[in-house]
Amino acid sequence: MASNKGRAYFGLSGYHFDPRVVTQFIGLEPTSFDDAGMRGDLDKPVISSWEFSTETITSDTQELDIYKLLDDEILKKIEPTKDKIIEICKSHNLSPRIGIVLTLSIDKDETTPDVGFGARVIKFCSEIGAFINIDYELSERI
Repeated sequence: MASNKGRAYFGLSGYHFDPRVVTQFIGLEPTSFDDAGMRGDLDKPVISSWEFSTETITSDTQELDIYKLLDDEILKKIEPTKDKIIEICKSHNLSPRIGIVLTLSIDKDETTPDVGFGARVIKFCSEIGAFINIDYELSERI
C-alpha cells in the first residue's frame, strides 16, 4: 500500500504581478512560480503565484513531521526576509500563505501524521497577514 506523503510551503499569490520581481526583491529563489497573471488581460484577471516549498517527504523513508518541515525547512529560510515580504505584499497586493499538502495512506497499519502549527508559525502568519491552507487527499479511493 501507499505511504503517507507531505510537503510544506510558503506562497504568495495575486493578480497581474511578475513573480521574478518577488524573487529579486526578497532574494530567495522559489521552488516554483506561475506568471500567468502578468500576461493576463485586465478584463479577465488571472492569478500569478510564487512558492517556496520543501521536497515531498514519504513516510516510508522518514517520519512525516509537519511541525519540523514548517519550522526547519520553511520558516528558518523565510523569516529573515519578513519585512521584505510585508513590503512586497503591500506594494503588489499579494496574498501570503503557509501551506501543507498531504496524501494520506488508507493502510490501517500506517500511522497518521501529526499536523499542527506551533507558536512560531502562528506568530509569523500574524505578522505578515498570512493564512494557513491544508490540502489533503487519500492515496487510493475506496
